[in-house]
Amino acid sequence: MDRRKSDHLRLVVDRSDDAFRLNGLYLVTDEGEQLVERVRRAIAGGVSALQFRRKTGERAERLSLGRELRELCAQACIPFIVNDDLSLALELDADGLHLGQDDGDPAEARRQLGSHRLLGISTHDLDEALAAQAAGADYIGFGAMFPTRSKEIRHLAGPEGLAAIRDQIKIPLVAIGGITRNNVARVIDSGADAVAVISAVLENRDPAAAAAELALQFNRKNPFPRGAVLTVAGSDSGGGAGIQADLKTITLLGSYGSSVITALTAQNTRGVSGIHPVPPEFVAEQLDAVLADIPVDLVKTGMLFSAPIIDILAQRLEEQRRLLPIVDPVMVAKGGASLIDRDAVTCLKHRLLPLAYLITPNIPEAERLSGLDISDEEGMQQAARAIHRMGARNVLIKGGHLGEGSAVDILFDGSAFIRYPGQRVHTRNTHGTGCTMASAIATFLAQGEPLQVAISRAKEFITAAIRLAQPLGKGHGPVNHYLAARETRD
Repeated sequence: MDRRKSDHLRLVVDRSDDAFRLNGLYLVTDEGEQLVERVRRAIAGGVSALQFRRKTGERAERLSLGRELRELCAQACIPFIVNDDLSLALELDADGLHLGQDDGDPAEARRQLGSHRLLGISTHDLDEALAAQAAGADYIGFGAMFPTRSKEIRHLAGPEGLAAIRDQIKIPLVAIGGITRNNVARVIDSGADAVAVISAVLENRDPAAAAAELALQFNRKNPFPRGAVLTVAGSDSGGGAGIQADLKTITLLGSYGSSVITALTAQNTRGVSGIHPVPPEFVAEQLDAVLADIPVDLVKTGMLFSAPIIDILAQRLEEQRRLLPIVDPVMVAKGGASLIDRDAVTCLKHRLLPLAYLITPNIPEAERLSGLDISDEEGMQQAARAIHRMGARNVLIKGGHLGEGSAVDILFDGSAFIRYPGQRVHTRNTHGTGCTMASAIATFLAQGEPLQVAISRAKEFITAAIRLAQPLGKGHGPVNHYLAARETRD
């Protein structure tokens, strides 16, 4: 890229503006191969600052690599910060420098950096943090939060140590050390403005999704309505499932819901009497209108109806990797009507599943996707593994159709199985359970909950919605979103 264009894109930090706060996901580079491409994908997922750390290689190699990474940051308008090497930071015209406790004089670094560049300092306790603040640091790295593989831990401050110093530090705190998708919520709740990660993003098979998953949990700091979910699904004229159930769930649980309608159905509690598909071109127009203007954290899908619609949605998701797709593979209505054609099932497997952050099939849907018969929990696990091999990052198979014992759902995250048992409620009023469950998971994720917590809370919500369902119509009545939301949020 032309140097003048690069300078035009370069982020300028105004240190005189107290409104500036380093926050969100702070990515530190590793020593692995194809670093530029992995960082490019991570930035697309929601990285808010990049620290270039390279201890090996010739000076020329580090300069060349640094320039490529700096250009990525300039294009994304995020700070590019060099680790430990003041001369390298100046030569790369970096947005900032980060120093360890024994890696240079902060006063001299500030003099050479000037007032328009960031200075960060690693600290391990309150005394070091106060000293860094007094020395003119713009932000403080603090840790370690948890044990880590990247270096030997001599100072394990933990989230508790972070919380203890939070009120005495007036500049942003970047938590460092061992942070993953499963423990980042504890760190954020302890007062971190940002979290620094390496392997949790860069060693993931999908750095964009890994970054988005971590960045999303900062929503937990926002006021209600918190987070936003876009549902892409069919309309249920009876109001119990589809777009209507999705928007009820999202709104009652405290997030903002937007929608893209893929098909109109004529249905009631007794079944579907007609389906009118939306032209794929108009589905694309709805998607573009929403995504161009309205904030969206997650995309939850329901009835997608046809292969062209699925292909259009997959294209948009590939273009916006910060969006985490929750795929509810709706195939058959409660009354038995087919809601998706054969070509659409094939397209869903090959186009949408590899993009899915989470897929939530019930047992009949899991059997159709995996080609396996499921009669018990072991069968659910085998099907979950098979669907995971198709590309979905997380697979939640819902066990309500087993019909015996408790209603157990099973999550497979690629390495472990997690069981979610729930009360089995004997009722015919279960219309919309799948849509409601997936929308609840998406909503809690949008509000900053980790995946396992989001599923647990959604399981509690759908169980209450089934238990509190009241007879409505002459067939399978809908679940009770309103009373379930009141009960589970109180």
